[in-house]
Amino acid sequence: MTTAAALGPRELQAAMVAFRDALRSHQEALNRLNVYPVPDGDTGTNMALTLDSVVRELGTGGGMGEVCRAMAHGSLMGARGNSGVILSQLLRGLAERFKEASEVGPTELADALATASELARKAVVRPVEGTILTVARAAGEGAAAGAEAGASLVGVLERARQAASEALASTPSLLEPLARAGVVDAGGAGYVLLIDALLSAADNRPLPAPEWPAAGAPPAPVRSEPGGAAQGADLRYEVMYLLDAPDDAIEAFKEVWSGIGESIVVVGGDGVWNCHIHTDDIGAAIEAAIDIGRPRAIRVTDLAEQVQEERWVRDATRETSGREPGGSRPAPVRTAAVAVFAGEGVGRIFRSLGVQRLVRGGQTMNPSTGELLEAVESLDAQEVILLPNNGNIVPAAAQVDALSARTVRVVPTGSIVEGFAALLAYDPAADAEENARAMAASACRVVPGFVTRAVRDAEVEVGSVREGEWLGVSRAQVRAVAGSVDGAALQLLDALLEDRHELVTVIEGEGSSAAATRRITEWLHEEHPGVVAEVHHGGQPLYAYLFGIE
Repeated sequence: MTTAAALGPRELQAAMVAFRDALRSHQEALNRLNVYPVPDGDTGTNMALTLDSVVRELGTGGGMGEVCRAMAHGSLMGARGNSGVILSQLLRGLAERFKEASEVGPTELADALATASELARKAVVRPVEGTILTVARAAGEGAAAGAEAGASLVGVLERARQAASEALASTPSLLEPLARAGVVDAGGAGYVLLIDALLSAADNRPLPAPEWPAAGAPPAPVRSEPGGAAQGADLRYEVMYLLDAPDDAIEAFKEVWSGIGESIVVVGGDGVWNCHIHTDDIGAAIEAAIDIGRPRAIRVTDLAEQVQEERWVRDATRETSGREPGGSRPAPVRTAAVAVFAGEGVGRIFRSLGVQRLVRGGQTMNPSTGELLEAVESLDAQEVILLPNNGNIVPAAAQVDALSARTVRVVPTGSIVEGFAALLAYDPAADAEENARAMAASACRVVPGFVTRAVRDAEVEVGSVREGEWLGVSRAQVRAVAGSVDGAALQLLDALLEDRHELVTVIEGEGSSAAATRRITEWLHEEHPGVVAEVHHGGQPLYAYLFGIE
């Protein structure tokens, strides 16, 4: 293969396949760049799964327009989690410019990389440096410098890669949690692989081998936010809604929101906007919208845990079930419910609570937008409630309504137990809007918790953690560390239970035992005699116990 002077549709298709292959080979290495001590496989897995969808859309070939459509549509439908959604925006930016040319030369490539960076930044109101956004901007600037100097296509790509690599190396100096963990930003590292894939297609260069992060300082516990940044970690609520408002009022609206929260995302146009914020003041977040227009499909939830199921992603296969065990379809209802689940027992509980369609998924085996859309479209109901049951699935779920002919409302449940609580308010005879409001309020009343094993040494809120120890976690905070599963469970419950609580739902999963469950229920009876314990077998991977406290 000779060096290409320009990228045609064949080279661009080869680059997308190479990028998918690179993300797959680097997947676990990218996952290990995360800085939380529980099993986490977020960024690498989500980016790889997003590219899987792009490659499926590519098919066997086509012209530049078809390849660009596959990049844009495939990444949109396959985007998983925050990292996948941002990568989708970057690929859509590239496709927007590539489709205008029959071949992509040095100037077109530089322009496309700059457009991709701009589009991704527009998804985040307050971009944070030290993330994939920093690396993408540097790649665009490096490419522009190469094009202005008259470099060839490969020369422009080399300048882009050099600038991106330097920016990636600088990310620990821009984000303290990365510096304390001794790692670079995972999303940025994944984006550098895109430049490598383009070089592979243009110059037949081999893809780089995975580089595993060296052991560094114990990681600081942080929450990953849209844009790949740790921000708003102490803010309790996530508020989301659609806003009908004039375009010229949005900048002032953003300024109001900037004073009451973090992790602000406002996207849209032509009078319709999708708004997202993390805040402690729910009322002010909604009143700001009322001042300029009409908010609708309002969704409020406590910020969810972001715990990843790394081993499950390696072992599990996707499963969606649209039929009951006997083979019959669910009975038609006005508003149907779709729930993401993990574990056969958990799926049976969801069925018993009225869910008509199940989609297998979790933090890092995130169902794509396309998979969620398929589940929605399979139902007879014209209105649907969607329960993601994991905070990292909410971005993909939020896109389904615009893609479906049905009315789809997302109740942004951040955990399985919040999904259970939401369904206690589910009325299949009511409309989707009414259900969404009632179910979101019901989900907020549960305090979630889980017990899992640490996969690495770390320093957390309650002290030192050693690999293999049991952790009790609630709302992204480690509340307990113990050498036994029941020890961690009892410490966690002791930290979470208050006099006002009346019910503890216990969901047994991988790593639980009859003896440990008995010790938990006996402790509850002795220490909190007014609390009722309900025990169910969920069979969920990685989490020995899920708790829902009400």
